[in-house]
Amino acid sequence: MESAKYVALTHFCSGHQIAPEFVVQLFDYGLIELVPLKNENYIPIEELPKTEKIIRLYSELDINLEGIAVVTQLLDQVEDLNKEINYLKNKLSVYLK
Repeated sequence: MESAKYVALTHFCSGHQIAPEFVVQLFDYGLIELVPLKNENYIPIEELPKTEKIIRLYSELDINLEGIAVVTQLLDQVEDLNKEINYLKNKLSVYLK
């Protein structure tokens, strides 16, 4: 395991002042990825922004896990649509020049 690719769940939770059980629930809902190594769970570095966003939705906006699942799914769809729009704009710009 390369320490630069993962953050220990206990370290992440103590820094954000949340219970590790909550992050495990996020994993159980399929909202984030956890990697079990050496009797401890780790969060991949690339999952940190998404995990922090979910924690803010939960703590600051008081959205339950089901609502968070819907919100994250919709945000993912918006991101995919934005990528498709940019792709189509770039493709169209070739014909307009």
